[in-house]
Amino acid sequence: MESRAVRSYKLRGRRITEGQQEAWDRLWPVFGIENSDQKIKLAELFPDSKRIIMEIGFGMGEATAQIALADPTTGYLAVEVHRPGIGKLLLRIEEGELKNLRTIEGDAFEVFEQMIVDSSLDGVHLFFPDPWPKARHFKRRIVNQEFIASVAAKLKPGAFLHIATDWQPYAQWIAEEFTKQRFFTGGEVQRPDWRPLTRFEDQGINKEHPVADFRFVKK
Repeated sequence: MESRAVRSYKLRGRRITEGQQEAWDRLWPVFGIENSDQKIKLAELFPDSKRIIMEIGFGMGEATAQIALADPTTGYLAVEVHRPGIGKLLLRIEEGELKNLRTIEGDAFEVFEQMIVDSSLDGVHLFFPDPWPKARHFKRRIVNQEFIASVAAKLKPGAFLHIATDWQPYAQWIAEEFTKQRFFTGGEVQRPDWRPLTRFEDQGINKEHPVADFRFVKK
């Protein structure tokens, strides 16, 4: 696959702590999924799961692990480009004995195209993506028409996309982008009980950054 010219993230280097590297070396073969051009057999990966949800950009994996722990009948596939965060999530998986959470290192667009079968996911989570607040960087925002179409292709009919942001201009951007598409219904909703209040979100609230949650359902 040809690499995308404009990416929605900026690699912050691959500096990783000794503990995160140890976790990677020991736990990646157990809980990691190699990025490849082979489609994932989700039913085999999560044989005991009633539904499968993909999370894009989980940071250090705090909320990801909490959600998976609280919902053991759902399989969670967590995608991230930053290796330190993956190392931390691997530790959380081990500590929580989470059998329903696996991770991939890679760009979500490439994972969608190369590894996920169409109409196979029950949901997608996108929590606090980089808002790229400067106008010259708007083209880097992950929520755009290409992203919406990519997610729609991989969701089952009636499946959902849940987005959360603490940057109000980005919330407005998201609302506007979804008025241009034909795949989903839905819009802004109250924060659901199942989405944990993370330290990152709490810091934003303390700075008086209101959080907007969106839930869109595939037609």
